[in-house]
Amino acid sequence: MTPQLISIYALGAMFVVATIWPVNMGVLAFVGAFLVGTLAAGMTAKDIIAGFPGSLFLTLVGITYLFAIAQNNGTIDWLVQLAVKAVRGRIAAIPWIMFGITGALTSVGAVSPAAVAIIAPIALGFAARYNINPLLMGLLVIHGAQGGGFSPISIYGGITNTVVAKAGLPLNELFTFFASLGVNLAVSVILFFLMGGRKLMGARAALAGGPGDEAVPRTHVATAQRGPQAFGDSESEALSEERKLARIIDDPMAEDEPAPTQGGSRVYQALTLVGLVALAVLVLVFNQDIGFVSITIGLILSLMAPNLQKRAIGQVSWPEIMLITGVSTYVFVLEKMGTISFVGTSVAGLASPMIAALLLCFIGAVVSAFASSTAVLGSLIPLAVPFLQAGTGVNPVGFIGAMAVSSTIVDVSPFSTNGAIVLATAKNVDRDVFFRKLMAYGALITVVAPVVVWLLFIVIA
Repeated sequence: MTPQLISIYALGAMFVVATIWPVNMGVLAFVGAFLVGTLAAGMTAKDIIAGFPGSLFLTLVGITYLFAIAQNNGTIDWLVQLAVKAVRGRIAAIPWIMFGITGALTSVGAVSPAAVAIIAPIALGFAARYNINPLLMGLLVIHGAQGGGFSPISIYGGITNTVVAKAGLPLNELFTFFASLGVNLAVSVILFFLMGGRKLMGARAALAGGPGDEAVPRTHVATAQRGPQAFGDSESEALSEERKLARIIDDPMAEDEPAPTQGGSRVYQALTLVGLVALAVLVLVFNQDIGFVSITIGLILSLMAPNLQKRAIGQVSWPEIMLITGVSTYVFVLEKMGTISFVGTSVAGLASPMIAALLLCFIGAVVSAFASSTAVLGSLIPLAVPFLQAGTGVNPVGFIGAMAVSSTIVDVSPFSTNGAIVLATAKNVDRDVFFRKLMAYGALITVVAPVVVWLLFIVIA
């Protein structure tokens, strides 16, 4: 058995174990990366550690830390109220506003994960506050980001067009852009109506000082971490936390104790909002690392109100971060040992160009669900050059559009960067249930999308 097949079977075994037993798949993936890398691929531990996604780790930690602070001090709640007033209480408009904002950001050059990381926590705050399906809200944020991702001046668009030009293939930048936008928009419309959008169309949020519209029940956007602190200051403080937890268990309907008030709390919230705006500007305009910037802003805000924000570090989504970084490290091992190239080359050599094009779209979708979409586009498009240039009937422009959509629409997967951000920033949800729903939808779109775009852009075009 070849090392490539061993790595594929090992990945399948991880999914089986993680499905049957409540074991974090990140742990399985780290162990799998070590065993497969050293025993089957001849890699050293140092080589494997080099594949740890440090940038993604820092992004997830920084974003969840900063937005935990913003939620604890009421800034997110305040933003939600302001935005609802802006849409005159029309709750059905909120998911589409989030879709449009993320799409606009990526279309003008923002990196897709950065746009999602900035918008998703706010969008999911809306979902918690106004009983919008959080999965719907998170998916529309991601699909919005991917919909705008292939404009001629975007990151995805620029990289893909460069790869196509180097491969000597015909190029139609606008076709690729509108193909991605159209498919993501169509999918979002379907999701909107399948996940409660029809009910939202008749709901209105009560506006402060406005007419008595039908109010949607209010829920907490977030609550501080309960139980003894992970990094407590003293035994007495930990004991007081335990007593508070005991009271909550005895009386499940008891309200949370109000957070300590700060002098000029609205001023503090305004400064937090300034910090969020600064994050967007520094990341989207000046191309600074979102992880470092968010942690820096979070630290500044924590120093201003340490007692209020001291538990924010405990609200970082550590299990989800473990999951994503572990899987990413294993995929790095697959790439280094040639598994992805092995599969792609085998498929590209098939006798039927049409079937080869379909299977390459499938490979792009499956691999991108776990790894970098940009890397997939850069590696799989050149494999298709021989049969695209041979006059076999496969439309090169249509194939590029199909590959672009197949390799990016699957970023809804919880194992990809965008899906991981949504999973990590989801509040007031059962994380295990949310993860499984996100994974199920990711699996569905991974299977369906390549077939649909293959039919639309290659067979019919």
